[in-house]
Amino acid sequence: MIIYNVTVNIDDAVHEDWLNWMKQEHIPDVLKTGLFKYHRILKVLADEESGGVTYSIQYYCNSMNDYLNYSENHAPRLQKEHTHRYKDKFVAFRTLLEVVE
Repeated sequence: MIIYNVTVNIDDAVHEDWLNWMKQEHIPDVLKTGLFKYHRILKVLADEESGGVTYSIQYYCNSMNDYLNYSENHAPRLQKEHTHRYKDKFVAFRTLLEVVE
């Protein structure tokens, strides 16, 4: 199983709006691609020196091919929507992980 992890530090001023938007719109749009089986939202408990609140959003897919399909055909549009809505209010980085049993 492949985990596509997106870590986001979101500004305190828009934190509640962002979290609601993620739950109500963005994550459902990612899942509608049919390429991920499920997701998790995790809050990072460490204090950020720069402020804001940090989350890890994890999307689980069956194969690297599913992730590559998402990355090539869906991610650019969805990331653009996020950037447009929260411009200059977040920092994000992405990590690709493989489950090792």
